Amino acid sequence: MKLNLLFSYLMFALFFLGRAQEIPASFSLEEAVEWGVEYNRTLKRASLEYQKAHKEKWKTISIGFPQINANLNYQNNIEQPVSLIPAQFFGGNEGEFAEVVFGTKQTAMGMVELSQLLFDGTYIVGVQGIQHYIETAQNVLEKTTIEVKKAIATSYTNVLVAQENVAILTKNAKALERNIQETQALFDNGFVEQETVEQLQLTLSSLNIQINYAKKSVVLAENVLKLLLGIDISESPSLTDDLATLTTRHLLEDNSDADYSNNIDIRLAENNVTTEGLLYRLERAKALPSFSAFINGMYMGNSNDFTFTERSQKWFGSSAFGLRVRVPIFSSLGRTAGSQKAKLSLLQAETQLIETKAQIFVEWQNAQNNYTLAQENYSSSQDNLALATRIEQKNTTKFFEGLVGSFELRQAQLQLYQAQQNLIQSMRQVILDKINLDTITNNAQ
Repeated sequence: MKLNLLFSYLMFALFFLGRAQEIPASFSLEEAVEWGVEYNRTLKRASLEYQKAHKEKWKTISIGFPQINANLNYQNNIEQPVSLIPAQFFGGNEGEFAEVVFGTKQTAMGMVELSQLLFDGTYIVGVQGIQHYIETAQNVLEKTTIEVKKAIATSYTNVLVAQENVAILTKNAKALERNIQETQALFDNGFVEQETVEQLQLTLSSLNIQINYAKKSVVLAENVLKLLLGIDISESPSLTDDLATLTTRHLLEDNSDADYSNNIDIRLAENNVTTEGLLYRLERAKALPSFSAFINGMYMGNSNDFTFTERSQKWFGSSAFGLRVRVPIFSSLGRTAGSQKAKLSLLQAETQLIETKAQIFVEWQNAQNNYTLAQENYSSSQDNLALATRIEQKNTTKFFEGLVGSFELRQAQLQLYQAQQNLIQSMRQVILDKINLDTITNNAQ
């Protein structure tokens, strides 16, 4: 009965564990980011590192709390040491020595000591730096989270771009196949030359090559996204957002109030300045004396045979209480050199902070310019595609009316295909430049 109950509990736990990690059938961009934040392997490692920082906190604090240590010591003198004592002490001749063996052959000792740190400058600095240490670990985790979110959003966009590319190329190939069929019929009836058909077939062959490459790009982009989401490559969830929707969303987002002052790299540089300042204070604190108190108790037994487990064995106890004072006096200028080195590191960190702020400011301005340019390119690409579509349609009509040749039609088609690719890439660039701008301003949604 107990085994059956235990088995039922086990199956119940495994069922809900499996349900908790069940891969969704589809992902929107927001859902993909949320899933990746929870299951991305890189982020999991960063989260574990943050948890280690909290454990390090207690490890540091515990140094200032009472410490209890126990020592057990057993010694068996295989050959006991011999001491020489003047023989005249025992009534012998002056100038001669008697051979004497002191103590027993075997000794056992047990001791327990309680110690308490009273004052240590390095401990005080360490405790003061605990919260800063955790804050730094939290900022590192936040930076990793931002980078993972950015990578997932970029990869999600790349999948949509690859899928859209396949869809457009396939649509163009089907339209071209219809044109070839109609042109072949004209050739069979003697209205056009064979070269005209071959020109269209050449364009179709080029499209088929692009379609095959685009399909492989879709598989590669999807595998990269799965890797970032922390799911198995064999899984095949669909993406619910489309490229046009994401582009419109990133165009409409208000970013006027965001600036670069909250950038995570600036905060990490500020953390580094604080860290080097604490290390400088730590080096200086090493010159201060330290005080600790202790109390211990000890029992010792002696015997020529191993009788320490018998009740008749005699044990002699002792105890002591005292203070330990450690005063650094002279280190051959080692502590001075350590303090000077720490101060130089602090100056380096302060210089790095100034440089980081300037660098992020330049990156912020560049990201704003790139985003503005991407918006303009997207608008221009829409107009160019509409124009290229009209040109291709007019040339197709003129071709079947016999007003233009196959070369002019092929040029119009290639121009249309290029305009389609330009629009796709402009949409991708709008999204990626907006993501980059949000990353710099730490305003990623």
